[in-house]
Amino acid sequence: MDFAEQRKKLVERMVASGILKSKQIIDAFLKVKREAFFTEDMKNYSYVDSAFPIGYGQTISQPSTIAVMLELLEPKKGQKILEVGAGSGYVLALLSEIVGKEGKVIGIERIPQLANRAKHTLAKLGYKNIEIVLGDGAKGYAKEAPFDRIIVSAACSEVPQALIDQLANNGRLVAPVGTRFMQQMQVITKNSKGKLKSFFANGYFVFVPLISEE
Repeated sequence: MDFAEQRKKLVERMVASGILKSKQIIDAFLKVKREAFFTEDMKNYSYVDSAFPIGYGQTISQPSTIAVMLELLEPKKGQKILEVGAGSGYVLALLSEIVGKEGKVIGIERIPQLANRAKHTLAKLGYKNIEIVLGDGAKGYAKEAPFDRIIVSAACSEVPQALIDQLANNGRLVAPVGTRFMQQMQVITKNSKGKLKSFFANGYFVFVPLISEE
């Protein structure tokens, strides 16, 4: 399989459909090897625009869904970003490319086997500005807060207050919010004085649920 060619074609399709717009996000999608986050028997599906199981009841999200979330998130160079529900580590790799060496990306994952696999994959790919933490994503990661950006890669009925509290002033948070079977992307922004604004973007999605002790 010529994965580089498939990656390029997938990105071209997402750009043509208007889902992907920002140069830094397009560049990240072109650079990150999605096939590295698939098991050997699933690698041929790496550039199919669908979600696929990664074990333990979790999935690697559809590339076009990730693209929608990243465009709403507006990540920038040098930022500190938290991902809740790190899963395979693929979104962390995309964010790492965007924030660059001056930035930092932290992923929270509650399933030890997935956290360890993601750590191994990302280390093998040479990412040095990513940290994966084992824990309850709904509680965020107070130790490294505040975060310039927070992305929640699991469905929630409402955005956990801990995550809103850990969002920096001038920060932005994106999460799929709704019922167990259908969600919309909620964008929460915090201005320089800490005042919150929120809106729901167009489109519906289905994510695995955010599971929390709370």
